[in-house]
Amino acid sequence: MQKVLEYLKANQTRFVSELCDYVRFPSVSAQPDHRKDVQAAAEWLVRRCAQAGLTARLCPTAGNPIVIAETPRKENSTLPHFVIYGHYDVQPAEPFDLWKSPPFEPRIAGRSLFARGSSDNKGQHLAHLNAVEAYLKTGTDLPCHLTFVVEGEEEVGSKNLATFLQQHRAELQCDAVVVSDTGIPSLRHPALTYALRGIAAFELIMHGPSRDLHSGIFGGSVDNPAMALCQLLAKLRDKNGRIAIPGFYDDVVPLTAYEKKQLARLPGTDSAYKKFLGVKQLFGEKGFTATEQRTARPTLEINGLTSGYQGEGSKTIVPSWARAKLTFRLVPDQQPKKIAAAIRKHLVKLCPPTVRLEIIAGHGAEPYLVSPTSAHAQAALRALKLAFGHEPVLMREGGSIPIVNDFKKYLRAETLLLGLALPDDNAHSPNEKFNLDCFAKGQLMSAHLWQELSKTA
Repeated sequence: MQKVLEYLKANQTRFVSELCDYVRFPSVSAQPDHRKDVQAAAEWLVRRCAQAGLTARLCPTAGNPIVIAETPRKENSTLPHFVIYGHYDVQPAEPFDLWKSPPFEPRIAGRSLFARGSSDNKGQHLAHLNAVEAYLKTGTDLPCHLTFVVEGEEEVGSKNLATFLQQHRAELQCDAVVVSDTGIPSLRHPALTYALRGIAAFELIMHGPSRDLHSGIFGGSVDNPAMALCQLLAKLRDKNGRIAIPGFYDDVVPLTAYEKKQLARLPGTDSAYKKFLGVKQLFGEKGFTATEQRTARPTLEINGLTSGYQGEGSKTIVPSWARAKLTFRLVPDQQPKKIAAAIRKHLVKLCPPTVRLEIIAGHGAEPYLVSPTSAHAQAALRALKLAFGHEPVLMREGGSIPIVNDFKKYLRAETLLLGLALPDDNAHSPNEKFNLDCFAKGQLMSAHLWQELSKTA
């Protein structure tokens, strides 16, 4: 193991240079003009995996190819098998004028590498590849078999990943999946993200008169759909921040005392959080901390609200329609289909007979939870402490990562979310960066992780 750690230390300059080469590819999956760049990035990664000593290939899909790379496997091996997931596609870089340097021309300032894709996600999965290379090039036996699955469509919804997992289920059967595509609070607070919220999305359209009406001539004799929609929406949440839909909380798994204690260890204060958000006062479900509210409790948000005239000046009308976009964040063990049915039933009940409500269901994803006291989770925490030199924290993320449920469904494997991004890495924003200390410590974490995880097999 010492040879592995020495190899990583000795090759950091080259590893950073290779990351710079990787982020130069504008592999923007959302923009057809970059299709060749996406392909080129995938081909570069296959070559890089081969140079590291893995067997690598491009697997075609109905969209962008998936890179599969495997460590050498001995015949009749009984070693545990782990899958490492990542994505080589990146978000669009627009607006370009907000970047301090061109987004696909890497710039190093201090200990930060600025470039689109540096943190999300090229630097994070490359850290794992570097760690595996250190084992293979020093002749150090890996205590497990590893397979990289790196896709090119994560930023557009991983449209073909589920089908790929189904088709390659036998090859990819594993003991656990490792994903480094989340974050940590700071270098002093390495983290295992053990839970994610799910989501249920809706669009509501309140239909009123057959056309916009003169508010002076007709107003007062016909219900205003904008007013009716606002009144309906206001009934969905009470003054204590609790969602007022019958049955909504029936399946919510409460936090354990251990989880509450772990979440309380996360750095930061309410006053700093308020300042960061630019709000006078925080608001959330009564009886829970701000951290618990935004990571471990279900929520309702109005994402968009529109009706009537929006141009300059006034136009005195009763609008013919009003529209709202809603998302409900879900927590274990809430199921999107069951929740959606309860929401739809309650909305229909609230709608007055003077208007017609159209309910359009949007995307949904299940929440995710891996027990923080499981053998795999505890192994990950040990690896984090060895790499970062600080006691790791346990986190819940408020967002959703639907692919982790695909891994559970098709591979029957739990996912360990071991992110390396810092809060100010600007993923999806101008001036994205990746901290090079996180890059180096991520490699150490990966090197220790295979030792620790293999002890649990």
